[in-house]
Amino acid sequence: MHEIKIRMVDFADPAVQALLVDVLNELSERYGGSGDDTPIATDDFTPPNGAFFVADDGGRLVGCAGWRRHDEDAELKRMFTAKSARKRGLGRRLLTAIEESARAAGCRRLILETGDRQPEAIALYQTAGYARIEDFGYYKDYADVLSFAKDL
Repeated sequence: MHEIKIRMVDFADPAVQALLVDVLNELSERYGGSGDDTPIATDDFTPPNGAFFVADDGGRLVGCAGWRRHDEDAELKRMFTAKSARKRGLGRRLLTAIEESARAAGCRRLILETGDRQPEAIALYQTAGYARIEDFGYYKDYADVLSFAKDL
């Protein structure tokens, strides 16, 4: 098994876009539709207004996460670990990379939206010190959305 490395990448990179197809397919399986209709621009994840990270096992990308500026906060988007790489602490490593990057860019807290059909994500956020906040963003009026935040 290869060592998995976390690295910052260009969100527009074709390999990243291919991985995002998997992200949206999994969300679609859980929630229906496209998986996530939140408007995202390629430059949302360009420093200093954001960053995007991947987990690379040396042969392929097995995870990703990004943050984009949301006023004084950083908003977590596209947090994902491939099924083949789960249960190895990769999600926590990606979350740590996001927190460190957003903190270094001067953001005061990290906020996120997730859904009630992602119990593993909810558990990760809660054990990493995230607390529920008032819902925000594209899905704020949906019954199954859960919003969280953590001071950086």
